[in-house]
Amino acid sequence: MIRVEGLTKEYGRFCALNDVSFSVERGEIVGFLGPNGAGKTTTMRILTGYMPPSEGTAVVGGFDVVEDSLEVRRRVGYLPESVPLYREMRVREYLDFCGAVRGVEDRQGAVARVIDACNLGDVRDRIIGRLSKGYRQRVGLAQALVHSPELLVLDEPTIGLDPRQIRGVRELIRDLAGEHTVLLSTHILPEVTDLCQRVLIIDKGRIVAEDTPDRLQAGLQGAQRVRVQLARPDKGAEEALRGLLGVADVETLAADRLVVTLDGETDGRAAVAETLVRGGWGLLELQSVSVSLEDVFVQLTTDETPAGEVAAEEAVA
Repeated sequence: MIRVEGLTKEYGRFCALNDVSFSVERGEIVGFLGPNGAGKTTTMRILTGYMPPSEGTAVVGGFDVVEDSLEVRRRVGYLPESVPLYREMRVREYLDFCGAVRGVEDRQGAVARVIDACNLGDVRDRIIGRLSKGYRQRVGLAQALVHSPELLVLDEPTIGLDPRQIRGVRELIRDLAGEHTVLLSTHILPEVTDLCQRVLIIDKGRIVAEDTPDRLQAGLQGAQRVRVQLARPDKGAEEALRGLLGVADVETLAADRLVVTLDGETDGRAAVAETLVRGGWGLLELQSVSVSLEDVFVQLTTDETPAGEVAAEEAVA
């Protein structure tokens, strides 16, 4: 569905994308992660025909985003982080307008379908500018779906929604798998674990990891980590643990909670437990800590891109 090869985008002397290559198969839901300013928005704008690359190629549904931009746009639904809404229009009127722009033949049926799918029935005749942020976000999602696109590009689709609305949007995205291809950018990492079959991580304009969430987490598992809770904590407990053979690090979570990182060569949990019991600190809990997608993200990416570089990426907005 998506084939990207050697994609590069330069803003003056700043390189937002540097030789990026990846693919997304038809029907997949793929998470697209990276720090602010890493190149996510630039990539999505190129894929949706909003801007051309400086070098490289991007093909969506068999059509080149530069040479066949109109054909690409017909096949793509895009929900940017800042939803483009006409605030003076009513919801149903706006969605009908979007359907007309997209060349939808049965606009009445298409509008009714997305209003139902995005749970907008109660506000279909309300003026968009008077809706809550959560409802406006759902209107933006509805406009991206109104023409039944093959590819959905979603940039922070659940931002501003309450927990119930977030659950509804996630269920909708999950239901789209198979019939639609979804490229999902979000900072809510549990959302990626819950929804996505694969993850792309980008940092400083380069793809630094590409795999399933489970495999990315397994690849970082290496060292063993255990969380302990103490009944009678003091600094002596941390010092005693640091002195154990095989302990690589001790992190304090709270006065009575520590995370102990072991070197992974041997199972050191018994030694940790014995040390804490003999020292009289009162071991209440010892639990293995699994590596999360957040750990993978932090390990593979740097701090956010400096503000000047973010401004360069957004210069064409």
